[in-house]
Order: sequence, then C-alpha cells, then structure tokens
Amino acid sequence: MTSVWLQDREPFPSDSLDGGRVQDVVVGAGITGLVTALLLARAGRQVVVLEARTPGAVTTGNSTAKVSLLQATRYSQLLGRHSEDVVRAYVEGNREGRDWLLRYCAEHDVGVLRRPAVTYASDDGEGLRRAKEEHEAARRLDLGVRWEHDLPVPFPTSGGTVLDDQAEVDPMALVDALVRDLRDHGGRVVTGTRVRGVTGTGQLTVQCRGGSSVVCDQLVLATGTPVLDRGLHFARLSPERSYALALEHPAPPEMMLISSHGPSRSLRDARAGDARLLLVGGEGHTVGRTDSERLHVDRLRRWTREHFPEATEVAHWSAQDYVSHDLLPVIDTMPGSSERIHVATGYGKWGMTNGVAAALATAARILDGRVPWAQRLQDRPVRAGAVRGFATINAGVVASGVRHAAGAALRPLDETPPSEGKGVVGRRGPVPTAVSTVDGRTCALSAVCTHLGGVVEWNDVEQSWDCSLHGSRFSHSGEVLEGPATRPLRPARGSD
Repeated sequence: MTSVWLQDREPFPSDSLDGGRVQDVVVGAGITGLVTALLLARAGRQVVVLEARTPGAVTTGNSTAKVSLLQATRYSQLLGRHSEDVVRAYVEGNREGRDWLLRYCAEHDVGVLRRPAVTYASDDGEGLRRAKEEHEAARRLDLGVRWEHDLPVPFPTSGGTVLDDQAEVDPMALVDALVRDLRDHGGRVVTGTRVRGVTGTGQLTVQCRGGSSVVCDQLVLATGTPVLDRGLHFARLSPERSYALALEHPAPPEMMLISSHGPSRSLRDARAGDARLLLVGGEGHTVGRTDSERLHVDRLRRWTREHFPEATEVAHWSAQDYVSHDLLPVIDTMPGSSERIHVATGYGKWGMTNGVAAALATAARILDGRVPWAQRLQDRPVRAGAVRGFATINAGVVASGVRHAAGAALRPLDETPPSEGKGVVGRRGPVPTAVSTVDGRTCALSAVCTHLGGVVEWNDVEQSWDCSLHGSRFSHSGEVLEGPATRPLRPARGSD
C-alpha cells in the first residue's frame, strides 16, 4: 500500500551522521520535524534530522494534506471540553501554521490548490445536528463560515458549513522543498537511523540503532508519538488508523469535504500531471482494534463506486494519527529534561496546520522566544472532559490487552504455516507466537510488542503486526514501522 504522493519516488540521498556534537537534533523528518529544523538552521544553529525511514515516509506522506481551519467537528468538541480562550488559542495556532505554510509554498514554488472546506451532514438526523453545532461553534470563534443547503456533490447530504479559501497541497512536494532549504542553511538529514534512547541531562547523547550516537544541547521528538516513554505520552494518546483511495476522475468536486457523523468520509481533488484525481478517505479505527482492516478498505471502495462510478482507482493506502486525551495537540517538554527534550504530538488528523504550528512554537522555545497562543495551550487547566478522555483511552488499552492476551493463550498454533498473505497469533510454548507467510516466506516471531508487552494482531490489508495498546506497528518480519516501539519483534523460540 503506497500513497499517491509516495509512488515512483527516487531514492533519498542521506547525509552522514559523523557522530560528534551539534546544537540541535530533531527526530522525525515529517512536516513538524523539517519545519522545526529549518527554523533553527535559519537562526544559525547546527541541526541534524534523524529519520528512521525516509522524509515524509510515515504520516506526512500518507496524509490527504488539507490545509484548513475548518476541521470536521473539532471546534464543537473542543468548546465542550475547554474554555473559549483555550479554543481560540488553538485556532490562532492553526491560523499561524496555515499562513506560514502557504507563504512558504508561494516562496518555494510548491503548488497549492485553493478550495473551500466543508463539514457536511450525511443525513438529516444526527449528522445534521453535528454539522449545525460545528457551524455555530465556528461562527462563535469568528471563522467566517456560511451554511450551504445544497452542495454540488453526487452523494446525498443535508447541507454543510463552508469556510472559503482554504488549501490543499502535495505533501511530498512540500517535504522536498523543506529538505532542500534545510540543507541550503547547513542542516543535515540522516535517513535509515532509528533512535533507541537518550542519556544525559546537560548535554544529551542520542543513541541510535547500530551503535551510532550524536551529542546535542536540544532534542526535538517529532515522531508522531514520542519514542521516549519518560513523559508517559503514550497514555494520553489514542493511535488511529484510517484509509484512503486515489482515483482518476474527469471532474472531481473542487472542494475539501468531510462528514460530521457516521462512517467517516473525507474528499478532496488533486492533480497528477494532466490527470485529475479524486481522493476519498475515512473508515478510521483505533490501531489493532478491528476484526479486519481489509473490510474498511472494501467499504470505502463500495461507497466510492456507488457515488463516483466513472472513477478509476490508482492507489490505496493508510495513515496513522494520534488523538490526545483532551483533543488538543501536545507541544511541551519532557519532564525532568530541564526543557532540553521537546515533544510535539496529538494533532488529531489535522497535521498540516497543527504540525507547522507545533514547529513554530518549539523553535521559538529553543530560541528563547515567546508564542502567546502556545503558552496558553501549554498552561491549559485539566478539566473533567480531559480526565474522562484519559480514562477512556486507558480503559480501552486494558480491555484490548486482556482480550488479545487471552486469545493468544487459548489458541494453540497449527503446525501448518499460514497461507500467503495471512498471519496468526497463538500459543507455542510460554510466549505467544506470531506466524505469517508473505511472498512465500513464513516467519515466526514473538507476538509480544517490544514497547510495553501487548500482544500484536495481524493487519490483513498491510500485512503487518499491529499492537492495539499504543499503536506500535511491525513489518511481517518484525522490523519497526511506526509507533512508540524502538526495537523489532524478537524471533520466536526455536525459529530460524
């Protein structure tokens, strides 16, 4: 599964790490990491970006890349949990993030399509109620929305709230521009380098897989979810998986749409050379907590065929996002790090604006600047809704952990290898074992996640092992793909 943005990419030429000492290390070469690194490099600092895969390979390159201040039903949800001044600080941060990104695209010839953003009602019941609530919340926050009763789309709606003059981009064109700019300012991007740990309190030593390391004064973790556990951020985040299709279409709607209720549906148009593309996303669920990931893709395809029968699929993929316990992004420093280890996460599927906002706030903190909206978000009080959100996330973790562990313990493994493309978890000796067959090769691994010991489950559409506790994902052969885990799954006892 490869996104339309990541297809046919040339191999990325990595810079060398060379050990030694720099002022700043940024872990993660998505939009947050690259913008943060660029801002620091522009200020004359020595910066190196460490990326486990390649730039944009995880969330950024799998995004639908909507650059919008209207974000589904975000504002009505936030106003139900936070004071209005906190929510206004969130809006201000996203506005700064959007405006910085669009200025940057204009200055560096990154293509932008200006489009209205729409949160639409898919029915005249709960969907309409939630869309109207979002409309009123956006008006309360002075966002300048308007209500449209009739939307020019080929599927049924009961109207929607519209915010004009938002934007959509090709996220990898943006990544390429940021990497070039960062290198022009003396920064380095080192790929294929997974961070394993950090030691020190004054100067920090960043330890990487394979034994390499680098010493720095400031460390930024821009990895979707932090790869260090000392802040317990994993307990405040829900890892969410969603799916997307790209289809050639003669005249896709020139709008960015997202449903307010029911099975999620998100749409935008795009261009690939002379081709017009329709992107359809949705079908989200918590990582590892579904009977079949393939069924979600199948439902998305059926809906798209029904309403866009002339469209031809050219790509399908999935993405992982993290939703915080109080629905606001987490932009702060690690406890006990003397404000030397910085964290940015929890964008709730709106990373193009939130990711840049987090970079602006993080760079300002390192450079001794002050961003009022970021300070207001960081100082937000803990309210009842946040406590309920935290309890809900962790109750789900416990329930899922027990269910998967019990299932593995009660299910003896068959000696016959799984058929091609299949994976099973069961009992073989004292440790749960995960066995899969991909490309004719059968691989047996410990089914125990190397993060906090959850039992992994087979993802039948991406042929990966996914942990339902905190969203760590592993390839069929056990290598880390994403999430808080930093070490691969171990080979099963007695396997080759």
